[in-house]
Amino acid sequence: MAMQDTTIDPPVMQAQRRLPPEVNILFVLVGIALVFEILGWIFQGQSFLGNIGRLKIMILQVSVIGIIAVGVTQVIISGGIDLSSGSIVGAVAMVSMSFAQSADYARAVYPALTDLPVIVPILAGLCVGAIAGFINGWLIAYTKIPPFIATLGMMVAARGFAKWYTKGQPVSFPTESYVAMGKGMMPVIIFLVVAVVFHITMKYTRYGKFTYAIGANPQAARVSGINVERHLIKLYVVAATLAALAGMVVAARGQTAQAGMGLMYELDAIAMAVIGGTSLAGGRGSIIGTSIGMVIFGVILSGFTFLRLDAYYQEMIKGVIIVAAVVVDTYRQKKRVKKS
Repeated sequence: MAMQDTTIDPPVMQAQRRLPPEVNILFVLVGIALVFEILGWIFQGQSFLGNIGRLKIMILQVSVIGIIAVGVTQVIISGGIDLSSGSIVGAVAMVSMSFAQSADYARAVYPALTDLPVIVPILAGLCVGAIAGFINGWLIAYTKIPPFIATLGMMVAARGFAKWYTKGQPVSFPTESYVAMGKGMMPVIIFLVVAVVFHITMKYTRYGKFTYAIGANPQAARVSGINVERHLIKLYVVAATLAALAGMVVAARGQTAQAGMGLMYELDAIAMAVIGGTSLAGGRGSIIGTSIGMVIFGVILSGFTFLRLDAYYQEMIKGVIIVAAVVVDTYRQKKRVKKS
């Protein structure tokens, strides 16, 4: 009797291996959503996924941090980290709002800044972010200090600048054209545009290829002709500029700017990236994965609120999620090293 051939066809194995990692993350998203749906019927007697209003609020809440996460993802892929994003949000919110004053308020506080075209506060905010990012990148590239230290210093300095800029006073009453950036679903639209642009950039341009190469092996990237220092500056400028954009969206949405805005946003953005499959060791990750990680993060927080879990419990569980994401990433790295 002939023995049955139990070998697996190599092309089938290759197809399985080529399954995009984002698919697994998507399965996690579906699983988490179903868990909250079941818990909702058990404890609340209503559907979690069936409430469109709740899902809309959830997407609006995480889309702003998602803009930051797109920039943070690129930095992490390069093997770095950016802890200054949240403070840049606060600093940019204060600066841009001061250039977006409506006439009635501007005459009392900022006489020279009366009903300026909306492009002025936008450019002012983006410039502040770009300068902060340039400082981060220059320090990391040319002084060789760890990204953690450089961006930690910027985190403290930018928060101090935000408080100094208006002596700790909030700035309110922006023009209608400025407020439009935060109205309705505009934050989500801005996030989608940013995500699509940088997905294409990271996947199909030299900028993206250089970023992955530096994250995988900086020395090999340098030998292959990549100007590593210059590219690192570009990455941190992009990340800080996206944080600046998020800061303006936050200010426009709330129609006020305060120095404390953006507190802990950087950790949420890092968590979204890591949950989405971006490796803290560098060289691996994607904007699509981060976008799915953003939605997972939003579903978890929205689910906790839906189940009426107290806010302090939510903060503790958020910390557990961040640590768990790092532990999973470390496990994946060890497994990958063993296979190689």
